[in-house]
Amino acid sequence: MRTGCDILSGGGYQLPNGARVGLLANQASVSSSLDHTAGMIFRSGAELTCLFGPQHGPSGITQANMIEWKGYTDPHFGIPVYSLYGETRSPLPEMLSGLDIVVVDLQDVGARPYTYIWTALLMMRACAAAGVDMIVIDRPNPIGGTAVEGPVLEKGYESFVGLWPLPMRHGLTIGEILLAINGSAPDPCALEIVKMDGWKRDMLFPDTGLPWVMPSPNIPTPDTALVYPGMVLLEGTNISEGRGTTRPFELTGAPWIDPMELTFALESTGVPGASFRPAVFRPTFDKFAGEDCGGVQIYVTDRSAFRPVLCAITVISAVSDLCPDDFKWLDPPYEYETEKPPIDIIYGGPGLMEGIAAEMTAGEITSGWDGPLARFRKSRADWLLYD
Repeated sequence: MRTGCDILSGGGYQLPNGARVGLLANQASVSSSLDHTAGMIFRSGAELTCLFGPQHGPSGITQANMIEWKGYTDPHFGIPVYSLYGETRSPLPEMLSGLDIVVVDLQDVGARPYTYIWTALLMMRACAAAGVDMIVIDRPNPIGGTAVEGPVLEKGYESFVGLWPLPMRHGLTIGEILLAINGSAPDPCALEIVKMDGWKRDMLFPDTGLPWVMPSPNIPTPDTALVYPGMVLLEGTNISEGRGTTRPFELTGAPWIDPMELTFALESTGVPGASFRPAVFRPTFDKFAGEDCGGVQIYVTDRSAFRPVLCAITVISAVSDLCPDDFKWLDPPYEYETEKPPIDIIYGGPGLMEGIAAEMTAGEITSGWDGPLARFRKSRADWLLYD
């Protein structure tokens, strides 16, 4: 298969000669031969005028949750690099001044709380206002394009980890998401998608044959991406999501958790497509840095059956039952939200916190998704670019 970047690299898509182009990209914006999109544009007949970078920066080195970075001049191209995760998350008019086109090439991970789709959306809105065209270089959803899971974002809970009503696991490519949002916008952008060739919706990333480049510091492997749509919920709790280890989102725990007790509770409940190993780990940064944490490592044994959001809710429910005096929801701020609890904006509504408080089972909590997910599945049929 070929990504949109491969099609651009191979000459299957040609940018207009002489066009002044800005590029929103990072270190994962490469072809199957690891050629970066910036170099392709620079060598084409178009003029690469500036670069934009999302959260974690153009090289993917800064950590999460309001760890900002500043713009600079690119030492290789000698052009400005604008930060869209610093003083502003939406490009300012002066950043777009003089541009004909903005090219967007970002590797999403298939989860609503991952911020790259929202950076791209804010760019699209800014381009529409400035009269600048936008071209999206499409890439695979690394956790597939068929399964959808989790709560659909509720009105009133919009934030930088969710600006449009998607479920936690949305099963769409970044091109499909932007096409859908643009189609319903009162003032749409002049948007074009450079489609992939050969990608099928049932493909997970290992099926593509493409090289995996970490899209952000804590998504080191495609396995991480598979658990992330659920385990990101732990960012709203005082349970470590494994940041500061070499297996983030697969390792989870806290100093006050007994790993054997948690493993027994999870195995007794049963999570489709997953097994759990008792684990002790010591994060080098983030929650409990330098402390020994008891917990589990998640092993996905059946990728088609695995439900990452159900898995994470089962973990949170088990920990709250086993450690009622120690388990806590974190207070804001979180990703520039200063009032609502972090768990509510990650989850997309108050349902998880309320369900845990009511001592509902994970199955009872997830049953509330059925109606919104059914409506989402029906509506997304109009947005799909691939079979």
